[in-house]
Amino acid sequence: MSVTEGSVAHDDEVFKRDLLTVLPHLRAFARGLCGRPDFADDLVQETAIKAWTARERFTPGTNMRAWTFAILRNHFLSELRRNRHQADYDPDSAERLLVMEADQEAPLHLSDMEVALMKLSPERREALLLVGAGGFTYEEAAKISDCAVGTMKSRVARARDQLARLLDPERDTITVEHEKA
Repeated sequence: MSVTEGSVAHDDEVFKRDLLTVLPHLRAFARGLCGRPDFADDLVQETAIKAWTARERFTPGTNMRAWTFAILRNHFLSELRRNRHQADYDPDSAERLLVMEADQEAPLHLSDMEVALMKLSPERREALLLVGAGGFTYEEAAKISDCAVGTMKSRVARARDQLARLLDPERDTITVEHEKA
């Protein structure tokens, strides 16, 4: 084994270790973006494959999380464009719906926060996930989302406000009553 081959093997091991470290963060980001655990897992798997394939383009010492988040985001957007006109059909879910009793009080499978998060526009949800949950700076999040820093700050602020209103419906009522006075 030559010195160059040994160096490449070491670099691959370091890259692999760093990639494995960001997988939980990618999974959380993907789940927040799409709201479906199965699709999120597919996004993370595809992101890991794309990152590994493009590992020679990654600059060691730079932000692996930001690089992989950008890969995941771009793949997610590509999938949305590709599947825009396709509807998901789950035969098991369809069967349950056909035999389910009319019960308006059925327990929700998602928490209030997840439901509210999915009501945000995709841009606002992505911004909030990157800055709020992902811990990226506004500058890093703007680079990942390919937008201006001011746009990112605006999206985060609006997402936080909308999320607060969705989670506390009385807040909306109080605001409306206050505005009428």
